[in-house]
Amino acid sequence: MNEIFPSYIKIIYIATNVKRIIIISGKFNSFLKKILIIVKYLRVFILIFNFGAKFVLYNYCKLNTYDMKTKQTSTKKLSIAVLITMTSLFFLVAFASSDFLTTNSVQTGINAKNFYSVTIDNDNTKWFLTELGIVSFNDEKWELHSINALQGKELRNITFDTTEKGTGFWIATSEGVINLESLTNDAAVVSFTTDNATLGSNDTRYVSIGANNNIWVGTDLGVAVYRGEKWLDLMYDDLYPEMLFELYPITAVVASVTGDTVYAATSGVGVSRIFIPRGLDAIVGASEYAIWGPIELPSDNVKSFHLDRKGVKWLGTDSGAGRHIGDDTLDKWTVFNVARNGLVHNYVQAITDDLTGKIWFGTQGGISVFDGSSTFTNYTKANGLNSDNILCLAVDKEGVVWIGTDEGVNSFCNCDGIFKSFK
Repeated sequence: MNEIFPSYIKIIYIATNVKRIIIISGKFNSFLKKILIIVKYLRVFILIFNFGAKFVLYNYCKLNTYDMKTKQTSTKKLSIAVLITMTSLFFLVAFASSDFLTTNSVQTGINAKNFYSVTIDNDNTKWFLTELGIVSFNDEKWELHSINALQGKELRNITFDTTEKGTGFWIATSEGVINLESLTNDAAVVSFTTDNATLGSNDTRYVSIGANNNIWVGTDLGVAVYRGEKWLDLMYDDLYPEMLFELYPITAVVASVTGDTVYAATSGVGVSRIFIPRGLDAIVGASEYAIWGPIELPSDNVKSFHLDRKGVKWLGTDSGAGRHIGDDTLDKWTVFNVARNGLVHNYVQAITDDLTGKIWFGTQGGISVFDGSSTFTNYTKANGLNSDNILCLAVDKEGVVWIGTDEGVNSFCNCDGIFKSFK
């Protein structure tokens, strides 16, 4: 007792000064960060803990100093003090391991809730489409932008041209596609509609930018491409008639690494591959839909499409996710879903890959992170997400994953494993 109890007092003293220890040590790993948050927000437990420790020490000294009657009284007080101290310690440990501490919350000062499309510019500023318009975050300040050229239009998708011949921002709207040098009112603005471009329709849905200055646009009636300040002619109507895309709307278009091919995800007929043939100022279809053969897709209702840094194709559907490796259309397909692999939810509406090579699936029931072999790590509101309904995903230049939901934005850094909340 004489050896163990003083050690216990020392532990209590260290615990009450844990904030000082963290600052001195400089070891800001995830567990110490949790402890730091505890000390910051739960000082009441620290005060109770400190009081209990002093009371324990006081009565312990009495037990070794005074007569038997005093010792009996001090023993009772000591028991109460130990109970108070241990209870405080229990709550400290409980909060340290709780999911509450896996998130930090920041107020954006903007009332937007639905963050449904995201792009990142060369300065690492994040740009989101919301129900209020365009919102940006430069790692210091959130800002809502009012752009005259976008007033009265429904904004569908936003992307930034990061290529050498960067052309700025491209935004798919309900009234054509708009190109802005920057998102300020004094910036150069170019609007493309059926009047000045070979767009099948002004109802544009998605924009993707490929290499060699190829800008791909998906509309409710097909795909168009803007190349070197010229819109190419459409020559795929025999394979992909307008009626096809009208019946089975385009949900995403993603340019290949070379930029001369685009994958058009649809809601009903899987994915179409459309390309620019050499020597022709036109775009044609790669093959007819529905006669490709037995492809192992979880569903033909494709809600998202992503081409990762290795050139692997990832599809999100209403019945799980699919992966395709290589160029053989009929070979090397893999299906991932809740029952087979532990995917958090089968409705996959956003996909990206982080700088470590992990694949992030945004679903209507949270996020699943795939390590590339066989393991899924799932995250939900219980782990710090604002909402389980994930609308968009992107990775910035520092490797931080940005998550748009119907309840604001989350970010996640592999450096500390903590979700940060922005509302």
